[in-house]
Amino acid sequence: MLRTLLRLKPRDVPVRVALRNSFAVFAPLALGVWLGAPAIGLGVATGALQTMSSDQPGAYGLRMRRMLLTAAIAGTSGGLGVLLGDYTAPLTLAVLAVGFCGGLAVALGPLATRNGLASMILLMICANMHLGAAQAPGIALLIFSGGLLQMLMAVAAWPLQRYRPERFALATILQQLAITARTRPDASQPSPTMQAAQDALVLLHGQHHTRGVALQSFRIMAELCERVRVDLLALADVHARLDDAGAGERIELLLKQAALVLDHLSQSMREPAAPTAAEGGLVAVQTQAVALREAAAAATGLRDRRLLQLAVGRAAGLAGQLRALVRNSYWASSQGQINAQQAEARLPRALRPNSAWVTLKANLKWSSVAFRHAVRCAVSLVVALLLERTLQIPHGVWVPMTTAIVLKPDFGATLTFGAGRMAGTLAGLVAGTALIHYAMDGSVVRLLLFWVFCFGFRLTTQVNYGLAVMLLTSMVVLMLSFEGYAPETALLDRVLATLIGSAVAMVAYALWPTWEGSRGRGTVAALLEADQRHLSALLAGRVDVLDETRGTARVARTNVRASIDRLRAEPRRKGNRGEAELAESLLANATRLMRAPLILEAQLREGGHLPARPELTSFSAAVDQTLGAQVRYLRQTGKFSEIPALRPYERRLAEAIPHTDDVSAALLDAADRIADSLDTLTHLLRRSSTPGNRTAATVTGTVAG
Repeated sequence: MLRTLLRLKPRDVPVRVALRNSFAVFAPLALGVWLGAPAIGLGVATGALQTMSSDQPGAYGLRMRRMLLTAAIAGTSGGLGVLLGDYTAPLTLAVLAVGFCGGLAVALGPLATRNGLASMILLMICANMHLGAAQAPGIALLIFSGGLLQMLMAVAAWPLQRYRPERFALATILQQLAITARTRPDASQPSPTMQAAQDALVLLHGQHHTRGVALQSFRIMAELCERVRVDLLALADVHARLDDAGAGERIELLLKQAALVLDHLSQSMREPAAPTAAEGGLVAVQTQAVALREAAAAATGLRDRRLLQLAVGRAAGLAGQLRALVRNSYWASSQGQINAQQAEARLPRALRPNSAWVTLKANLKWSSVAFRHAVRCAVSLVVALLLERTLQIPHGVWVPMTTAIVLKPDFGATLTFGAGRMAGTLAGLVAGTALIHYAMDGSVVRLLLFWVFCFGFRLTTQVNYGLAVMLLTSMVVLMLSFEGYAPETALLDRVLATLIGSAVAMVAYALWPTWEGSRGRGTVAALLEADQRHLSALLAGRVDVLDETRGTARVARTNVRASIDRLRAEPRRKGNRGEAELAESLLANATRLMRAPLILEAQLREGGHLPARPELTSFSAAVDQTLGAQVRYLRQTGKFSEIPALRPYERRLAEAIPHTDDVSAALLDAADRIADSLDTLTHLLRRSSTPGNRTAATVTGTVAG
């Protein structure tokens, strides 16, 4: 709990966004106070406050739709709360329904989760106002108008900077590629560009992508970035396996020059400006590629010579991709046009949003984490509401509101939000007390402090939840002061209600938990299944589907990492002891497995063809059979004895195919590394199946990696 409270995460909200969002909350409240109508200002500010978390990166059209949806949900929930606030029985049914729907929304992703939480919070806040049913439409309109104001400010730059989100997304990928070139990540570690590449795919090819001819240039650059990533990782892998220090230094120099070009390209995309500095760096990249070719010709050892021959091909490919990036970056701006014609690429299936109804229907079962969370959330909110109405706590609305905020689908998040909210509220009490004594003279000072706290809250929500709650507590105290509530009383009431609401959420989770340990192996099985489809397509020479299969594998790898994080946040129990360590080792070796054929994939993308040999067909079938058996074993639908050893098939392939060309050399290198990774995965699964040996499996997997 202490680690959770003290952990600081990277800030993901730019200062300019926090300033814009906080001003949209501050301005209506300040205007309302100035006109002598603070209640109206508070209503609009509440809608803006609820909507500002939906101001996330993305195309302007998508951002507008997203924020409008959030504003509409907030206004509807607030109006429903006012309508039913004086009637406990109908309100209880509404809280039960909204709590269940809001909890089930976690199955639809982060945006739906935020909207579900906002609907629960505003329903209960507005129900506690006791304004009478006749005021419901007016309150709903005020809240919606606040969200509308927030949305208008978020998309105000659309006409002037039409492609800014796309440019910045590509700039992020280019920056991550430069980091990859400098750090040469180990084969067991995921590529730094993985998440940035997925975000760019959704932005450029998603349902609400921007229209216009300049967008084609961005898409070409995104595809080139993927090819650059493959070449960088392939060169890094060759560098790690070379014995010749001089040749390794040549590769290092080449990667450093490539990193400089990528840095210059990233900077030109952000400004935007002509990539003149990147053009100058291309000469140095070409020079190092020539030097690497000379080093390959002079190599003496057979193994190093073969590796350097592979590296020479990838160095030439990297130089060509960088030249293409520079050419296309001239067109990648709001004013740019592109002359070449390119068919619109489709978003990989794994990144396409499914139908919301299909997703929700699939989660309406007891085994679904989202369904269990929905039931837990609905019941807990009703209990919190009845506690608040029975105990008649002043400002008691914070009890069910805190329960809704703290209660999460997994143990770790519930603990994090519960501890953070309690600590942040207590810290806010101290800060609020100081404000009461030193800064409560005059509306101007209170309004400016309110803006500062709102700005800080938006900026630190992802950095540290306890710090954000401390700022939010002080902000709420200042908001209530404009309605005539005594700050001292409001602070003490909030602390009491927060403690009760957090306790309700934690007790609910303790009574009916959902443990990650029961699902972790299934998540790893889904990753191996995605890897299986990718390798089957690659070894069949189906280059046209590799983007699809690799995108699916990336999503599956992200899910495994999230599962491991949830496992590590859970207390040690008999059912999950060693599971996180095992999942870490399996993930590391699965990542090595996907890195193994990168050089071969690059050769095939450049027009190479696999040799038509029966030994290759047998090896491909054995890879498919091995991964399929491992997946079945993880899902407890197959036996360990069904997993075959892959090395004999790889040896027969190596004996049948000579090193006569670049494709054959890349194929044999990939086959050797695929066999090593899959046999290591089999070894890890064997050790994990023996009681008491999971830690040993982890050590073995790390050494093998």
